[in-house]
Amino acid sequence: MSTPSEQANLRLTRSEAAAYLGVSVHTLHDWASTGRYGLRFFRVGRKCVYRQSDLDDFLFARTAGDTSTEASK
Repeated sequence: MSTPSEQANLRLTRSEAAAYLGVSVHTLHDWASTGRYGLRFFRVGRKCVYRQSDLDDFLFARTAGDTSTEASK
């Protein structure tokens, strides 16, 4: 079983990262080649590798505010 720090440093291939984010591999490739969103990745030879912690940070930065009805009461 892996520890939380090991999970945070988990490395994902581009196809795994795309599935994790819910976007296509093509979209992730476009973001990387244009620099859109500044999503960090690493090159290992010709392969692109993403850290899960960077993907989590990316998602957290784009999380919309609380839209629940409880927050408005």
